[in-house]
Amino acid sequence: MLSFLNMIKKLFHSIFSLPKDIALLLIRLYQKTISPDHGVIKRLFPFGYCKYSPSCSQYTYLSIEKYGFMKGILKGTYRILRCNPWSKGGIDKP
Repeated sequence: MLSFLNMIKKLFHSIFSLPKDIALLLIRLYQKTISPDHGVIKRLFPFGYCKYSPSCSQYTYLSIEKYGFMKGILKGTYRILRCNPWSKGGIDKP
């Protein structure tokens, strides 16, 4: 009986972590391909492109890992909205 409950618990955990896993996968895909700070065009910007550290995509990735899907996406979206020509930039911790 206990192992059946553990199986059900693992099933629910995998179902509820699916959005988080997909979001993390999509961010990594973006970083490996078209990101100016992480991707193949990184060579064009040897000192980095983003004025924030870590970059917005890495900040969002870390936020989703730390806080979960919903809160991580909200924190990442707020960070992207702050990233504009009039902001100072700087170092942020998720």
